[in-house]
Amino acid sequence: MSARSKARKRALDILFQSDVRGDDLAVTLAAEAKRAASEPAREASWLYAREVVDGVIDNHEAIDEQIVTHARDWKLERMPAVDRAILRIGVWEILFNDEVPTAVAIDEAVELAKEFSTDDSGSFVHGVLARIDRAG
Repeated sequence: MSARSKARKRALDILFQSDVRGDDLAVTLAAEAKRAASEPAREASWLYAREVVDGVIDNHEAIDEQIVTHARDWKLERMPAVDRAILRIGVWEILFNDEVPTAVAIDEAVELAKEFSTDDSGSFVHGVLARIDRAG
């Protein structure tokens, strides 16, 4: 598994934890940064995970607006928390990270959804991200 794939999982953990606990995302990120400092072997995945989460924090309103607009009758609050987190990562990579090809961002998000969410989440995540890409 690539360092970026591992980083996406770390970012997913941070976003999901913050969402489920109702904690401020910046606080959750700071706590993870403290923990990451004691794990130098995982530094490569930490750096990109932090970039992803910082990007989601900086662009939260635009990201959520894209999700709501393209989720077709799904309210953000109704989505499973893990799907929300995965979509936020995917939207950030598609719209705000020129280093990641869109197809890679979508594929990685779908794989996360298949691994960590419901049976239908992979196709749901793919549909939303594909519509965002087409609109972009």
